[in-house]
Amino acid sequence: MNLRQHWALASRARPIVIMGAGSIVSDAHLPAYAKAGYVVQGIYDPDLGKAGALADEWGCTAYASVGEAAASGDVVFDLATPPAAHLDVLRQLPIGAAALIQKPMGSDLTEATEILALCRARRLQAAVNFQLRFSPMMLALQDAIDQGLLGEVLDFDAWLALDTPWGLWKFLEGLPRVEIALHSIHYLDFVRGILGNPQGIHARTIGHPASSMAQTRTSAILDYGERVRCSLSVNHDHAFGRRFQACEFRLCGSEGAAYVKLGVNLDYPRGEPDELWLNPGNTGWQQIALTGEWFPDAFASRMSQLQRFVTGEDERLISSVEDAWQTMALVEAAYISSASPATPIAELPS
Repeated sequence: MNLRQHWALASRARPIVIMGAGSIVSDAHLPAYAKAGYVVQGIYDPDLGKAGALADEWGCTAYASVGEAAASGDVVFDLATPPAAHLDVLRQLPIGAAALIQKPMGSDLTEATEILALCRARRLQAAVNFQLRFSPMMLALQDAIDQGLLGEVLDFDAWLALDTPWGLWKFLEGLPRVEIALHSIHYLDFVRGILGNPQGIHARTIGHPASSMAQTRTSAILDYGERVRCSLSVNHDHAFGRRFQACEFRLCGSEGAAYVKLGVNLDYPRGEPDELWLNPGNTGWQQIALTGEWFPDAFASRMSQLQRFVTGEDERLISSVEDAWQTMALVEAAYISSASPATPIAELPS
């Protein structure tokens, strides 16, 4: 079965300047760009020692400030920064610069709206790094849907039962919004890519007595009217061994079905292999041989699509700030729903 799994490389790619030197940069961004053959010109991080160590390891420049990095010339800026830092960095980029912004697009919808306004005012060619859309398994799934192999998608289920090591991301401690804003946002964005914008959302997101994170468990139902059912069940506190843990999507269409295993989240960051299974036309399940993984391959394809848009090789910028704002609006609606009272149940008559 011939399905697209990687975005075509840009033929005239610009060098990349990375803002941030956290684990996501060392584990995903830098390996992905090296694998794709893209040149990383330099790295900036407020922790100059961390930036210097990464720059030495990967043979590039360590910048002493955002301003110095922003003056790097005709490059693509890769903002691997915490959400609250995006605005400050974007303000210092040159007019018309190309930028890839780490998800989420700000801490909340208010910040996302400020980022959108700033990108418009400074004419930035900016996209948000919702790279799950660009993983080999999801590019192949999207291609299968586009080819009509599943017919009309009628059901979408996301089921996660994980033991997520939140301690790897120290900046999350004390944040008022964690699970949806920084994890399930990937799934909400992917659902939007497949099904479009829902009419609304019912959601509840909560913490866990054993966790210091604000939220680690979420249930959500996306309202797509009378034809499509879409639900997410997410539990990051299933700390009872690998046997019954899960991280998977199930899609059922009018003509076929699909199953996806998101392997990186199982035993993160080492992970397990991703899997994609298709049953086109209800002819029987077949596993699609994947030629890469979400980490790091999706990061290369995400960057390739932005690079190709900047050079005119792609006409449309996927996950532009305009589109990403709508994912942020869905996230905001989920938090509003979570904070709202549930429908009361009638009491037994006396």
